[in-house]
Amino acid sequence: MHVKILGSAAGGAFPQWNCACHNCSSLRAGTFKGKARSQTQVAISEDGHSWFLLGASPDLRTQIEATPQLHPRSGARQSPIASVVLTNADIDHVLGLLLLRELQPFCVYTTHSIRRILLEDNSMFAMLNRVPDQVQWVDIVPRQPFSLDTVRGIVSGLTCEPIPLSTHYSAYISQERAAQLVSSEALLGLIIESPSGKRLAFMPAVPQVDDALLKQLDSTDLLLFDGTFWSDDELIHVQGGGHTARQMGHIPLSSSHGSLHKLASVCRPRKIFLHINNTNPILDPTSPQYAEALAAGWQIAEDGWQIEL
Repeated sequence: MHVKILGSAAGGAFPQWNCACHNCSSLRAGTFKGKARSQTQVAISEDGHSWFLLGASPDLRTQIEATPQLHPRSGARQSPIASVVLTNADIDHVLGLLLLRELQPFCVYTTHSIRRILLEDNSMFAMLNRVPDQVQWVDIVPRQPFSLDTVRGIVSGLTCEPIPLSTHYSAYISQERAAQLVSSEALLGLIIESPSGKRLAFMPAVPQVDDALLKQLDSTDLLLFDGTFWSDDELIHVQGGGHTARQMGHIPLSSSHGSLHKLASVCRPRKIFLHINNTNPILDPTSPQYAEALAAGWQIAEDGWQIEL
């Protein structure tokens, strides 16, 4: 399995357009030791020809242009992007679908609830179905594995299992609307297995970790995990107010209740943090937090990484 990290930052990217935190200001000033990052986007492929997107970030067009494997290869209108898997309805996870509206056939795998949010509540997403067979929507069900196929029915050999992680829908969805939806379909992680048996866990938003999830993660070969915030009060400290990491649906890295401690027993996979917020000190490779994460056996994702499983 080929795994391409097209983007590794949280929503807003790094630097964030309206942020003057230490990280963003230093990067703009040219004094920051770390790298800029676009919003989290991962692409996978079994054969190197058909590629499957995990999410559809607002930076998707730029990410595609920066990735030769995703460029058109023949014909007037053709793309190696075969399908998209959506795990939630967050804007920074779905907005990129609108950048794929140029009548290119592809599949979108997502839960029935997320499909309803996009197609019934947001008229702009009708641009994806202006003509017959433009986009094929395929419903997926939590904990029921499915085959990742192209819109033309070509079987990739990759099998994907959606793991329910939260019952809370995106903030823009009203409580009344959420009550009409299936709670277990709000937020998913993905475990993807190749024909060789190699397994990838894609978990960019994880509100909590229990023993069952730990067991599943330790069965994988590559773990792409929620690295949004270092501390629970990170945004409050930077902004002087706001929500905690946990209130926003992200387990922080630090403390005895954070992911560095909770996932210390997960030893089998290569462990990589992605979906990193612009305020997170692990973006700075000279910071003690960066060193602590590396000492705990983690890597910090950067845009453009490709990993072979």
